[in-house]
Amino acid sequence: METTTTRPMMDTAASVTHAVLRIGAGLLFMQHGAQKLLGWFGGMGGPGQTVELMSRSGLAGVLELFGGALIVLGVLTLPVAVILVLEMLAAYVLAHVGRGLAPIENGGELALLYALIFAFLAANGPGRWSVHGWLARRRAG
Repeated sequence: METTTTRPMMDTAASVTHAVLRIGAGLLFMQHGAQKLLGWFGGMGGPGQTVELMSRSGLAGVLELFGGALIVLGVLTLPVAVILVLEMLAAYVLAHVGRGLAPIENGGELALLYALIFAFLAANGPGRWSVHGWLARRRAG
């Protein structure tokens, strides 16, 4: 049962876990872009190898690296999160659906998990502990 003394603790925990989810997901997502665009983390097809920038994988890398950075910061979260949901759904359809029906069979569970996280952020915003939240508190005085 919720009481007036537990509500502030729940609000704080919700704010902190919202930030942890946003920042953690953004940092992990950025690694996919860094792998594609910079050849980091084993590269694409071999250490240091990158994808062609003007390709579908290049576009994905740009969205992952820079979109992930904006998510980490909590800047333009709603439009960026919507774009990233669409990217992850497209990735699932284009790269995974043909391999089987269930995401665990076709290797698409990570794309769908990211889509769910970005849908949460699109619907709930970046949260209190973000650049957006900081600016809102600053304007409010």
